[in-house]
Amino acid sequence: MCRWLLSVRKNYRNVTYHNWKHAFSVSQTMFAILKTGQLCNVISDLECMALLVACFCHDLDHRGTNNKYQIMTESSLAQLYSTSVMEHHHFDQCIMILNSKGCEIFNNLSPEDYSQVTRLVEHAILSTDLAVYFKSRGDFFNLVKSKDCDWCDEENREILRGMLMTACDVSAISKPWEVQKEVAELVSGEFFEQGDLERKLNVEPEDMMNREKHHLLPKMQVSFIDAICLPIYKALTIGFEKLYPLKKGTEENRENWLKEGRKVGISGLKEKGVTDEKDVDESEATSSSKH
Repeated sequence: MCRWLLSVRKNYRNVTYHNWKHAFSVSQTMFAILKTGQLCNVISDLECMALLVACFCHDLDHRGTNNKYQIMTESSLAQLYSTSVMEHHHFDQCIMILNSKGCEIFNNLSPEDYSQVTRLVEHAILSTDLAVYFKSRGDFFNLVKSKDCDWCDEENREILRGMLMTACDVSAISKPWEVQKEVAELVSGEFFEQGDLERKLNVEPEDMMNREKHHLLPKMQVSFIDAICLPIYKALTIGFEKLYPLKKGTEENRENWLKEGRKVGISGLKEKGVTDEKDVDESEATSSSKH
């Protein structure tokens, strides 16, 4: 296990945000959800193991640029994968490590369990593509609102596992304010680096990638919270009340970002957050994406 974990760490690049530290933070959030949030009572031990492995590996070999950039530059990865470009690459890197000598942490599983856990890890990592999240979250919102939701149903559990991956991937938004502010600067820093690369290709970067728009960070963070983070945390809290701290921390940071925006005189701030997933503009959400 130690050799596997060290190999995973070694295969993260030294990029500004999507690095080993991010992977470890995402994994810690998943552990807290499973233990403190008691989701381990809802999903099986095999699923728990798969989710934790997926969290550690979900951004392996990230290059500091997103799927859109890979497609725009017609990179080798974009030519290899037609959808979820980086996520497929992260999964392939995960399997490569799992098949390496001394890192075969699944080898003691039965053939059936081995096949199942591999499928679970693949689904979990691909679920971190926000395009996949948007396709599935409506079904999840309906599930948690229904009083007779059956979490023993495999289709429902698959949706739940995907939502948990997204919840963990963006969970820095729920951390204490000083941590959240520092992480937001790291994320924007990586985005600006991509924007600089786009300019070299004579492409005008969108606001979130444009370092000349750094002063708009508070507004972009509020939009990100409203479009992606609060909807999933509100839904999870409905279904699993012990996950309330994720929602509470995000709401507090939304107010903190509003305060930051007022300080620098940003206009057009949304004082009131979305109250229903139907209020979310998906195009805005996608542009505010963290991947």
